[in-house]
Amino acid sequence: MLQPLAERMRPQTLDEVIGQKKLIGPGAPLRVAFENRRPHSMILWGPPGVGKTTLARLMANAFDLPFIAISAVLGGVKDIRDAVDAARRTMAATGRPTVVFVDEVHRFSKSQQDAFLPHVESGLFIFVGATTENPSFEVVGALLSRSTVYQLTSLSADETMELINRALAREFPELKVTDEAKGILVSLADGDARRCLNALDVCCTMARERHVAEVDAAFLRKTTPATLRRFDKGGDNFYDQISAMHKSVRGSDPDGALYWMMRMLDGGCDPRYIARRLMRMAVEDIGLADPRAATVAVEAAEIYERLGSPEGELALGQAAVYLACAPKSNAVYKAMNELREFIRKDGSRPVPMHLRNAPTKLMKDLGYKEGYRYAHDEPGAFAAGEVYLPEGLEGRRWYVPTDRGLEAKIAEKLKGLEALNEAARKAGRGRRRGQG
Repeated sequence: MLQPLAERMRPQTLDEVIGQKKLIGPGAPLRVAFENRRPHSMILWGPPGVGKTTLARLMANAFDLPFIAISAVLGGVKDIRDAVDAARRTMAATGRPTVVFVDEVHRFSKSQQDAFLPHVESGLFIFVGATTENPSFEVVGALLSRSTVYQLTSLSADETMELINRALAREFPELKVTDEAKGILVSLADGDARRCLNALDVCCTMARERHVAEVDAAFLRKTTPATLRRFDKGGDNFYDQISAMHKSVRGSDPDGALYWMMRMLDGGCDPRYIARRLMRMAVEDIGLADPRAATVAVEAAEIYERLGSPEGELALGQAAVYLACAPKSNAVYKAMNELREFIRKDGSRPVPMHLRNAPTKLMKDLGYKEGYRYAHDEPGAFAAGEVYLPEGLEGRRWYVPTDRGLEAKIAEKLKGLEALNEAARKAGRGRRRGQG
């Protein structure tokens, strides 16, 4: 059975690898390691189809070491045990370590990842893990500290075109593929070599079977399945794009917000996820500068639930633009974070007696609620001079409104209330420290 084109085109030497020049170009770290014959454990971190498996195999070949591949998606503890047994036999027979390649290493549990540690430390394994996830969060610290992390990047458009031309010359020399068709393949690949070669394989194989001499854009579109641009749900590409959208909203750039939202939708992101993130942006970055922002975000989510795609996506777009154009404030967000940290360190302070509830006679006799002033009975529904924080925290401020949007009015009101408080304290009407 003929192997897939991506497998047939797998590089056999470093010089055949397309892309990753920062790692394998002249003087680059991996190139130097290969040339100096210094194998070492490593984590290869990058999006799909950029050469992680290829580099692991090339390392084993370069150092003439046995190679064992384990898929964290399909494998488990038994595969690790089998790898250990095989590596021990090799070590006993040749005195040489084994390159153990773990694809999608982030899919292994902490205990499964820990199982590699003693064998990496003993020199039995040269561990090579491949992951699309940020290893800082997905690989256990002990394994991470014993490995060098190399970050791989997506192929550029020029590098993808080079890959296409190389594959055509080697595997389909009789076919002519138009520049327009190649451009479409580059766009479909979105930097993923495997995706590119798979699409090219389907198209060119069908052209060969139908005795078509030239592959143009029309033929390519007919023969290539509708392939979405890469949107690695749960991977770094996912979080990078939602981060870019969030930062665009925070930076008051409606075009940036819409661009990244449409990139995610084009890549297959669930619009409901975008809706949830819009709600978070509304409360985190706009807050009380424009309380309507939260309402707009919630209503957009509800509209999408009623209409679905694609019509409901318009409501999400409108919400993204509204949020980007709204005045910004993270005052409440900052206040809550500062209070969370303060309370963690400060511990529990008792509730002042005048603020406690007194549903029973005993509680009243003990002084619960004594001296409490009902704000609605006071002028302007404000009990000037009253204290609502525990003893020792009187006068502390965490919420500091901005001078933007509605918060500017909130700041003005709080300033006026503080003046009333100060006047009440000077007149002896305010609650004294330790009272109640």
